[in-house]
Amino acid sequence: MSHEERLVNIEFGLTHLEQLVASLNETIIEHDKTIQQLKTQVNRVAAGLETKEIDSIKGNITKPPHYQ
Repeated sequence: MSHEERLVNIEFGLTHLEQLVASLNETIIEHDKTIQQLKTQVNRVAAGLETKEIDSIKGNITKPPHYQ
């Protein structure tokens, strides 16, 4: 194998790796967006459940007889 063939092979490999890195980077960016959306949804659901639980607890609290 000549030096020129080796250089071409190295350049080909490098180009392939650059494309792979770019593809992986795009995948990571998409996953990060999805994770952020899911975190937002989980926070909304948790806040809603917390509000419902607090309302339920408040609804079950009765005043002692001496306060009525």
